[in-house]
Amino acid sequence: MDKLTSEQRRKIMRAVKNKDSKIELALRKELHRRGYRYRKNYKKLFGQPDVVFTKEKIAIFCDSEFWHGHDWDNRKFDFKSKQEFWYPKIERNIERDKEVTAYLEAEGYVVLRFWGNKIKDNLDEVICEIEENIHSRRDKLH
Repeated sequence: MDKLTSEQRRKIMRAVKNKDSKIELALRKELHRRGYRYRKNYKKLFGQPDVVFTKEKIAIFCDSEFWHGHDWDNRKFDFKSKQEFWYPKIERNIERDKEVTAYLEAEGYVVLRFWGNKIKDNLDEVICEIEENIHSRRDKLH
């Protein structure tokens, strides 16, 4: 049984962002500060990555732990209500992430996925990984 009324739940769910989340904004702001230019929420690419370096063919996703099922085998037991809704929902998100990654890699993209907490807690480490991939791909282009 949900502790919130349907109206309260609706208000909370409507406030959830699918783009321009805090983690995404933090990552993009730091990339921009370091002089990198990119496409955001790139609709021309399957899966609509959060950040794309088109020339280097690098697609970056900022995945929140909740929606993308971080540590799902353990965390799914945290759901006390509406399990019949949440289990298939989160499991389909996990499956979709795998499908998007496989498709983009088959198209020659490097796909980088970062958990929200890693972006929040280790932004420099995340940026370094992105920079290594950018430089590696640029070296191959020249």
